[in-house]
Amino acid sequence: MSEKILVVDDEFQITRVLKRSLQAHRYDVRSASDGESALDTFHDFHPDLVITDLQMPAMNGIELCREIRKISEVPIIVLSVKGEEKTKVEALDAGADDYITKPFGMDELLARVRATLRRAPSEKKEETHLEIGDFSIDLSSYKVLVRGAEVHLTPKEFELLTYLVKNHGKVLTHRNLLGAIWGGNFTEQTEYLRVFLGNLRKKIEPNPAKPQYILTEPWVGYRFNPSA
Repeated sequence: MSEKILVVDDEFQITRVLKRSLQAHRYDVRSASDGESALDTFHDFHPDLVITDLQMPAMNGIELCREIRKISEVPIIVLSVKGEEKTKVEALDAGADDYITKPFGMDELLARVRATLRRAPSEKKEETHLEIGDFSIDLSSYKVLVRGAEVHLTPKEFELLTYLVKNHGKVLTHRNLLGAIWGGNFTEQTEYLRVFLGNLRKKIEPNPAKPQYILTEPWVGYRFNPSA
């Protein structure tokens, strides 16, 4: 079955181009022109990926990300003409998994789509169960237990935590983490790490202000300690 993608943008021309290009690559695509109608379509369509513009009437892309995150962990790619770090951080903080600045090439977008859709299924195919310290991670069901309590993570948060757990005790540089989770083109996007690690700490640390699991190695990167 074709993977399903929901495209949300209030500019008809952009929506038409995206839809046509994605369908040409055999994706099942539906579109919406604003956040509110996108939510209605989301409930009916159950997409595998959402691509949304940031600036839209009524409900914008940030609000849409937040609403989707209340009910689903489906990957979200945000499109925007705004490329400053503050806007990227806001989108990632709202639940987006990736951020592409307009204008962009269709080849770049398709590569991001493939990478985003490829990561989750590859994890699901593993039949192993990670058990270490305070953490229990079921790679087939995306279920995470920390100190016996279930923690709900977005796909990127899950991928990041899994990578940290598999490399526990090692010092992982910023470039290493960015390359492993977002790909080689993102090794300088340190704001991605700051946002996602901050969100992870809020969800798994007893006291996020004094992390015991995800430890910062100043000027170098991070080290994962599986026991508080």
